[in-house]
Order: sequence, then C-alpha cells, then structure tokens
Amino acid sequence: MPDFRCSSASVEDAEPIAGTAPTDTDILLVEAPGPWGRDAVTDNRLPGLVRDHLASLEAKVLLVRRCDGSAGPGTRVYRARATEGGYDVRTAVLDRPEDLLEPSLLRDPAALTAYDGPLWLVCTNGKRDRCCAEIGRPIAGRLSARWPEGTWETTHLGGHRFSGTLLALPSGLTLGRLDPDTALAVCEAVERGEVPVPWVRGRAGRSGTEQVRELHLVGGGHPDDEVVAVPGPARRQSCGDDKVKGTTRYEVRTA
Repeated sequence: MPDFRCSSASVEDAEPIAGTAPTDTDILLVEAPGPWGRDAVTDNRLPGLVRDHLASLEAKVLLVRRCDGSAGPGTRVYRARATEGGYDVRTAVLDRPEDLLEPSLLRDPAALTAYDGPLWLVCTNGKRDRCCAEIGRPIAGRLSARWPEGTWETTHLGGHRFSGTLLALPSGLTLGRLDPDTALAVCEAVERGEVPVPWVRGRAGRSGTEQVRELHLVGGGHPDDEVVAVPGPARRQSCGDDKVKGTTRYEVRTA
C-alpha cells in the first residue's frame, strides 16, 4: 500500500485519541538542526560522542530544530520534569554540543534557568513517518509566526497516526489531529489554560488511564466513574512500516 497514510486510516477507523500522550516524566530537548534519520537520537549531525551520550540517558531525548532552518547561536537545551500540574521546564544555551557531556549540566538544577514561556513541539520527523512531515511541518510554520521563540520541530513523540501532533509545555498537554487551520486556535486555548478536549490526546507524564480520567472530568464526567484500559484492535500504526500491532483503548464505567 504505497499511498497508505496512517493518520487518514486512524480517522477513518474512528480510533480514539484519548490516553495516547507520552508517559515520560523526564524529557531532554536538544537543538540539532539539519536532517534526522529514522532513529533520530543516533542519526543526526551532532558529534558522535554526544549522540552516544544522549542514547545512554534514562530521560526521553527529543531533538528540536527551527522550521526555517535557522540555528544558534549556541545549542539550546531544555529539561522538562513532570509535576502535579504539568512540567517544570528549565533551559540553557550551550557554547557547543559537547557541553552536554558535562555531568553537572543535567544533575544540578542550578545549571539551567527556569523557562516560563510556551513551548510547542511539533512532531515532523518524516524519516520516521511521512504523516509527521506532511502534516506537521505546515503546522510548525503557522505556529512559529505566532510564537517564533517557542515553536520547534521535534523528533518522535509517538502516535504518528494522530498527526499533526505536538507536545505543549509546560502544561504537558499533547494534541493530535491538528491541521494548519485549527492549530493556532487550539494552541491559543492551551495558552489560556483551557483543555480543548477534541484535540487532546492526554497530559504527558501520566499513565493512559490517568490521562483519560482527566479528560473525562473536564468533559463533565462524574469523579467516581472508573477508567479501565482494555485491548483494542490490532492495526497498522505507521506509514514507516507495515507491522500490525495491538492497541489499547479505555472504557469509562459509571459509578
């Protein structure tokens, strides 16, 4: 199926997006302009020692770049750690990528400064999945006109089939099924502190069950209702390969 698009198939199947946000509680963002390979953390233009170091970290590593191809000066990094209401985000500009090898950079909170602006991390790695590139890049371009400092293209967030998808920090809300016409309004709602449920996959850093429970309550659901994970249908989940994998869905059982 050379023309298969996982995002279109997911919409046609009416696959639920709730509960599909990343569960990572510790995220490192590293500026890495230029092309990315399928396994972007190990296939990029950063120095070899830096690539190896990033691949060894326990934190989830995402590479970021500007959609217009600009870079620097220096290498921008962000560290995001999950809190009760989202993520604590800290940042630094390194003189050179090799500074990432300094152990204190990631161990000492004082090495990074607090960052309180919005970050819109739009998944665009076409080598991983063509939907991310075809849908994500126009979204990144639209958002960068509104938030030039806060918008980045990023590597694999997970959930290609929900493209266009992005991670919003510091809220941790992960959005899906965006297009250039909806992305700006939806992100403005997130910036106002709203939870635009139709486009929200969940709040990253939490389990799928917790993500769905929050969305259920935001939508007016009863707090005593139970959210249960159940096996979903096996389906092809990516344009990048033809593997069929199982999925997870969530049922809300009323109290």
